[in-house]
Amino acid sequence: MKLLLVEDNPALQTTLQRSFERRGMQVLLCGDGARALARWRASVPDVVLLDLSLPGLDGLQVLAQARHEGLRTPVLVLTARATVGDRILGLNTGADDYLAKPFDLDELEARVRALARRAGAPGSGAPAFAGLQLDAESGAVLCDGRPMELSQREAAMLRALLARPGQAVAKERLLELVFPGDDAVQPEAVEVVAYRLRRKLVGVPVQLITLRGLGYLLKAQA
Repeated sequence: MKLLLVEDNPALQTTLQRSFERRGMQVLLCGDGARALARWRASVPDVVLLDLSLPGLDGLQVLAQARHEGLRTPVLVLTARATVGDRILGLNTGADDYLAKPFDLDELEARVRALARRAGAPGSGAPAFAGLQLDAESGAVLCDGRPMELSQREAAMLRALLARPGQAVAKERLLELVFPGDDAVQPEAVEVVAYRLRRKLVGVPVQLITLRGLGYLLKAQA
C-alpha cells in the first residue's frame, strides 16, 4: 500500500513514516500544500494522510483543489483542530475520515486500512472501467479480476487513464505521472509507452485512443 503523508512537522513525519514502513507500507512525504498537490497527481497513492495546518496552501485548500481535479484518493485528515465545526468542514470539503491529534498509531493504521479496503471494493471510489479495476492494496491493474502483465510505466499510464475514463488526459500530465521526477525525458516517451500499452490491451474491452493536441483517453469497446 502506498501512502502520501502531508505533514509539516518533521518529528511527526519521521514517527509516522517509521511506523507505517514497519507495517509494510510505502510512505511518500510532503511538507507543504503546493508540493502535496503535485505529489498527489504524480504518485497515485492509495490513501492520503493530510494535515490541515500547512505552509502555503492549507490542507482544506489542497483537498478542495484535488477533488475539483477529480482526484478520488481516500483522504484521512490529521489535525489539532478538534471542534465539530472543523470536522464537518473537512468532511464537506471531501475528506473521507478525520482523526484529531494526538492519536493512537494502531487506530490510525486501522483507519488507513479501512479506507484502502473501501476504495478497492467493487462500486467504490476505486478507479474501474469496462472490466478494468485498480487494486487499492497492491496498485496492480486487474482485468476481470486478474492482474495484467504491465511494466511500471505502462501501469502508471493506465492508472492515470483509469482515474478519468472517457476523458482526455494531456500528454504533459502523463509525462509527469509516468516519468515522475525525470526532467530530462522528452514528451515523445509518452507515445512509446502508449504504443506498448495499446498492445497489452488487445483482447480487453477497452481502447486507448489518441486525441491529437489533447492527449489520450480510455474508451469502452461496443
